[in-house]
Amino acid sequence: MISSRRSPPALAAAAVCVLVLAACSVFKGSSKGEGDSTKTSDSTPNSSASETFSTDIAIPVEAAPVVRDTLIISVSAAAQAAAEREAKLLAQVAGRIVAVHVRENDPVGGGRLLIEIDTTEYAMSLAKAQADLARAQASYNDMVLFDDQITDEAVRAERQRGARARSGLATAEVSVKEAEFNLKRTQVAAPFAGRVASLRVVPGQTVRVGDELASVVDLDPIRVEVQVLESEVGLLDAGRRAVASFAAFPGEEFTGRIATINPMVDKDTRTAKVTVNIPNPGGRILPGMYAKVSLEARKFPDRILVPRAAVLERDRRTMLFVFEGEGSTGLAKWRYVTTGLANDSMVEIVPNPQTEMVEPGERVLVDGHYTLIHDAHVRIVPNVREAGGRPQ
Repeated sequence: MISSRRSPPALAAAAVCVLVLAACSVFKGSSKGEGDSTKTSDSTPNSSASETFSTDIAIPVEAAPVVRDTLIISVSAAAQAAAEREAKLLAQVAGRIVAVHVRENDPVGGGRLLIEIDTTEYAMSLAKAQADLARAQASYNDMVLFDDQITDEAVRAERQRGARARSGLATAEVSVKEAEFNLKRTQVAAPFAGRVASLRVVPGQTVRVGDELASVVDLDPIRVEVQVLESEVGLLDAGRRAVASFAAFPGEEFTGRIATINPMVDKDTRTAKVTVNIPNPGGRILPGMYAKVSLEARKFPDRILVPRAAVLERDRRTMLFVFEGEGSTGLAKWRYVTTGLANDSMVEIVPNPQTEMVEPGERVLVDGHYTLIHDAHVRIVPNVREAGGRPQ
């Protein structure tokens, strides 16, 4: 009888064949998957980036026109406000304060009564001086009673001078004027129109001669004292425009004129004081306020200018984006340019055979343009962030 079981060598050979076939199948499937993946990548190399930053979507940007104008180079420096005029009011007579008619920062006109000192003592002194004057006048009249009969005018004048001295009339007249003057000094008035500052007395307080009572300051115009480096003083002239920004009023600018330029340079700071006058009708700018001032120094007419924000640097070259399109939607055109002079807000674009120019009337992008590419679709808006633009 023949057995149905196979021999061990035959079974081993069959197992090896099965394993080889399985490995070939796996390798083939793996190779096919890699080939498909490569093919897909080659057909859409930036599919994920394109879906995220589609060039068909108009990116919100801000734009400004290219202009042909005068470029003004300015000198900027730190400054401090000071009163145009300041008067410290001192007590000219001693006594008790009976009335204070103002408060600090009150506007006052020239001659307005501010403070009153008790007049009792000075009124009594005036009354006594007037009584002494009357007595001296009577004595004088007795001495010259018959002088009208003297025909020689020179003799008559000499007798009258002697009578004035002997009667004490001249001294009495001076005493009356002095008493009147001291009585008038009990009323302290503003020497000029301005505002009350540093009020130092209250009713009931006793003051001595020379004590400070208050100050009056003239704040319109306000004087701004600018410390300018010695290397820049020569660029300035009196009468030129000045723009000041104060820490107390962020985002606000005040325009004035250069009034004077001190010819002396401080040996320690190497700066010279330049005084600027700024209109201050409301008295908002106060003495002592810190400021930063831009002084008009030199003018360069007929220049092609763009805002500083328009100028970028790519690949170590200076460039900007020019808007090309109708209305508010169009393309951002990359353009290499050469810059010239500049101030705090504008930059001059100058001709260069190796770069391009911009022309007055063209619009350049000034915000939302930092990450753009050439021919990017853009949409001009008043404010990039409000329009949902990309964070810059």
